Amino acid sequence: MKISIGCDHGALALKNKVVAHLEKKGHEVKDFGTYTLDSCDYPEFAAAAARAVASGECEKGIVLCTTGIGASIAANKVKGVRCALLHETWSAKMTRLHNDTNMMALGAAVVGEMLAFEIIDTWLGTEFEGGRHARRVEKLMSYEG
Repeated sequence: MKISIGCDHGALALKNKVVAHLEKKGHEVKDFGTYTLDSCDYPEFAAAAARAVASGECEKGIVLCTTGIGASIAANKVKGVRCALLHETWSAKMTRLHNDTNMMALGAAVVGEMLAFEIIDTWLGTEFEGGRHARRVEKLMSYEG
């Protein structure tokens, strides 16, 4: 699977570990930065990763910042993106089953490396359930401007 990823300086260390984890699992990763610890603005990197998902260049995307909140908000501003902020595996499973999310966000100060890997693996390994949930996802997407 081709996965976009983006982060700010506050999540650089975790992003680099996530990239290595994804590649080890056989995924292709398109890294939209940041690449240094220099202070930067998370919306730029989250939006770039989100645009890659919305355009179909990447199948899924992961964005990170210190809390995950700002990155998730930025990603959700891109038309066609459904990004869930995740801090545990149950929500990772449910957001794929019921919401067909195509992006997820993590907070580097909230989850550690091993939990991040578990969340990502659960999210990537869960298929959309469809059925009545498809109608609901269609309604969500109809609210976009």
